[in-house]
Amino acid sequence: MSDPYDGIAAVAGARARRVGIPRSVADADAADFLATAEVRNIVYRESSGTDDHTRTPAELLPHYQADRYEIRHLWLLTDAHDRPIGRIGVDIPLESGSTVAFWQIELVRRVWGHGIGSAAYDLVERTAREHGRTVLQSWADHPDAPGERLTPPTGAGSIPFDHVARFYRRHGYTLEQIERCSAYDLTTPTDRLAELFADAERAAAGYRVVHWMLPTPPDRIPGYAWMKSRMSTDVPAAALTVDEEVWDTARVERHDALWVDGGHQVLVTAAEQSATGELCAFNELVRSGTPGSVTFQEDTLVLAEHRGHRLGMLVKCAGLLQWRSLAPDSPRVITYNAEENRPMLDINEALGFAPVMYDGAWKKTLV
Repeated sequence: MSDPYDGIAAVAGARARRVGIPRSVADADAADFLATAEVRNIVYRESSGTDDHTRTPAELLPHYQADRYEIRHLWLLTDAHDRPIGRIGVDIPLESGSTVAFWQIELVRRVWGHGIGSAAYDLVERTAREHGRTVLQSWADHPDAPGERLTPPTGAGSIPFDHVARFYRRHGYTLEQIERCSAYDLTTPTDRLAELFADAERAAAGYRVVHWMLPTPPDRIPGYAWMKSRMSTDVPAAALTVDEEVWDTARVERHDALWVDGGHQVLVTAAEQSATGELCAFNELVRSGTPGSVTFQEDTLVLAEHRGHRLGMLVKCAGLLQWRSLAPDSPRVITYNAEENRPMLDINEALGFAPVMYDGAWKKTLV
């Protein structure tokens, strides 16, 4: 069967091939998916200068299995000799009334500047329009560099006006937000962490810390589902379009499976109001099953009605202290926060997180 996007074949010999998602990385039809994972890791390594973001195909595969929450399109980009040079992804959320599509184009640097990215982007817009989407959003790494800089309308942070930023601007995108990527050294002594935890505990009288590993215990699912749903409404999003997500037991179970089926270890640390048993703040720490792999701090949230009790500091400190015994060989924790999210950045900086890179959040409205 011919690929419907043969137009890209005319650009520097490149070709986009739609990737079928295998049931297992060991399946006979898994070759293209394995190639997308390999080229993804090369691109992340070139961008960050580290292997911190490297993922195995088995770790990535669960995130591409079909579900009722989004449609994920994936293409492998190859050169004239059928060698992998990049990948294209377009994600279509299935929330009721959604107008947004998310996308990424990842190319190895040796093929930059030949029009391949722009040809791939035509495919992105075509796919979004086919799904009736009018808002396109994308995130990209912008390693620090000298020269002209861009600042988003939030006024928080800046990025260099680099090759990637010029690509977005050329295709009609505006920079809406900057996310800071920060790292925390897990090999440092815990004295400061313990002091901050003790201070937060005193400020959080009437709350207690609870932990669980994924999959989520049944009695924690309702509270966890509610907090996860608030991640789509209660965190700083600048002028980005964000769908309000509805979370229930099935969605929590699907979320948990994405991590567990990929061999990840996931700790959820939450604050529970002692008088009511309500879960009102949480933090997630995730690492792969690869020995020595880094940890990622995923979602962190304090419900709006419970702010002002230092619960963010409480769950972050408690999680990091617990994590030391669960993942003693993990060298560091990486997290992302909006540059205008000063309350969360204050916590991270007090803990010892230091900036390592910045991401730009880009948006375009189709006409």
